[in-house]
Amino acid sequence: MRAMRLHHPAPIERAPLVAEEVPRPAPGPEAVLVRVEACAVCHTDLHLARGELPPRRLPVIPGHQAVGRVVEVGCDVPPSWVGRRVGVAWLHRACGTCAACARGDENLCERPQFTGYDVDGGFAEWLTAPAAFVYEIPDRFDAIGAAPLLCAGIIGYRALRLAAVTPGAHLGLFGFGASAHLAIQVARHWGCEVSVVTRSAAHRRLAEALGARWVGT
Repeated sequence: MRAMRLHHPAPIERAPLVAEEVPRPAPGPEAVLVRVEACAVCHTDLHLARGELPPRRLPVIPGHQAVGRVVEVGCDVPPSWVGRRVGVAWLHRACGTCAACARGDENLCERPQFTGYDVDGGFAEWLTAPAAFVYEIPDRFDAIGAAPLLCAGIIGYRALRLAAVTPGAHLGLFGFGASAHLAIQVARHWGCEVSVVTRSAAHRRLAEALGARWVGT
């Protein structure tokens, strides 16, 4: 299969990702094999490629916002999974036994594995992921539009849930990057009033366009 692999981190100008032909992966007993439709680029991928995030394995295929369709399953996954459209996100697997996992905070797992970091990710034609850690993606969502929801979208929505934001509340967002620009759309859908603080003029304009009641620095 075709893939973009990182062998040695380097400045982006030196094109550290290399297009290569590599063997197609096979799913383990609890995993699925996904044919990738689209994979978004996260800033974490840039940190990894540039060496700002110490690599855990090399070479590695980055990419952790992948949308695709299940084409093969491991022996412990029901055959009915074949054909499902799914998303593969940053958290490849959590240990399931640490204190964070026990209280439902898998994102804070003490022994996690991450897609495109500990294991090969979505900058390829196929990737594998545990069936328990993929998200079903409805066919009505365009793959390119759905892919960023698997990182910035997850972070933004989790923040709204942890803050216990209720419909009609007044919400303040400090900074207006990828997660916030998605969170505001959910909040406005809930009828919330949103105030945004950001130093970027471009982000202030975007916040206003997305319905912020007040925008400032």
